[in-house]
Amino acid sequence: MNESSPIRTDTARAYQPDLEPGPTRRRARPLRWMLLLVALLGVGALAHRWYDARQKPEGEAAAVHGKGGRRGGFGGHDMPQAVGVAAVETGTIPVVLQGLGTVTPLATVTMRSQISGYLTEIGFREGQTVKRGDYLAQIDSRPYEALLAQYQGQLARDQALLQNSKLDLERFRRLSQQDSISKQNVDTQGALVKQNEGTVAADQALVDQQRLNIAYTRIVSPVDGRVGLRQVDQGNYITAGSTAIVVVTQLHPISVVFTLPEDDVARVMQRVRAGAKLTVRAYDRGDAHEIATGTLDTVDNQIDVTTGTVKLRALFQNDDEALFPNQFVNAKLTVDTVTNAPLVPTAAILQGTPGTYVYLMDGDEKVSVRPIKTGETDGTRTVVLDGLKAGDRVVTDGTDRLRDGAPVRVTSGAGAQSQVHPGGPGSPDAAPTATATPEGGAQDRRGRRRQAQ
Repeated sequence: MNESSPIRTDTARAYQPDLEPGPTRRRARPLRWMLLLVALLGVGALAHRWYDARQKPEGEAAAVHGKGGRRGGFGGHDMPQAVGVAAVETGTIPVVLQGLGTVTPLATVTMRSQISGYLTEIGFREGQTVKRGDYLAQIDSRPYEALLAQYQGQLARDQALLQNSKLDLERFRRLSQQDSISKQNVDTQGALVKQNEGTVAADQALVDQQRLNIAYTRIVSPVDGRVGLRQVDQGNYITAGSTAIVVVTQLHPISVVFTLPEDDVARVMQRVRAGAKLTVRAYDRGDAHEIATGTLDTVDNQIDVTTGTVKLRALFQNDDEALFPNQFVNAKLTVDTVTNAPLVPTAAILQGTPGTYVYLMDGDEKVSVRPIKTGETDGTRTVVLDGLKAGDRVVTDGTDRLRDGAPVRVTSGAGAQSQVHPGGPGSPDAAPTATATPEGGAQDRRGRRRQAQ
């Protein structure tokens, strides 16, 4: 067949339209997906704008409805804040100075032998309470007894020689009166008598020394007190002045040595010079429980320049042995007592822009800021020098979001927990960790003195 035949040409042309549309359809598919995505995004944007337009009128209506009832900052309503209150009362509060102290015995004796020898006997039980002169231990005394016998024999011999020399001196003197002997012989005999007297005195000293050594072999307690653990066992060789046997500690009475800042020395010394018996109370390490009560004994004669403190000693009878030697305690010295003073709970005192202040109840439904000046404190109560009077009511609980002129409502539970008891220490203060300035901003509580009761 001829290649230019009309049949072949038509056939080839018939197949061309079927081959050309394939690539065009494949290129059109991504374009369709992109258009669909853009349409979805547009619908989402319109829906979002419609939602915002619907929410805005509701928010404005809520703001108008709550105007004057919601403030910025904490986002709380100006509805009355629940608070606890307490009344300012007139009472008595002690002026207490607190310092760190250590229980120090008035006498601590380490028993050592004054002579050397073997320890033959232990006469005490560990932890035993002993009196002055009680038997504690025995050193072997036989070597010293033998020396004593030797020196006693030497003393007897020299005493005999002395006696004989004295008799010869008497004879020489009589012969000298009769001119039967020279004066020189008499003088020589007199010197011999004096020599023998010196020898006898030396022998007597040796005898006395051995008797003292024998007395030292019996070791006794020099003070009343309590013996500790045994430092050496029976049968060991004791070296004079170096081997410790036991420690005896006096417990009745016992002292506490504590320190106070140099700024408090003048007040203490003024009371001491006036002859006052100042009370000192010893508290445990946690400053929670009172251990014993005593009196101030003396004040040191100088201030430690490295710490700026002065040492004081207090005496305690310690009949129940509650204080233990070298125990760490908190000593609280009562130097004075403030009477008929306005007292406010320490939990009500705040620190802020006005300085030291409280929230004072203005009627029954509002509070106002009242700056005050404070004095002594015992931890739960504080003396008010200026700004408050007896009968005023102050906020003790719920001060976090208060401001000047804020409406409040008094809750009986909070108020009951913060009442002041003028006859004794107040209830444990449960002051919040954050307080409010008069402008309404929260800040850390500062400047609160926590003195001991």
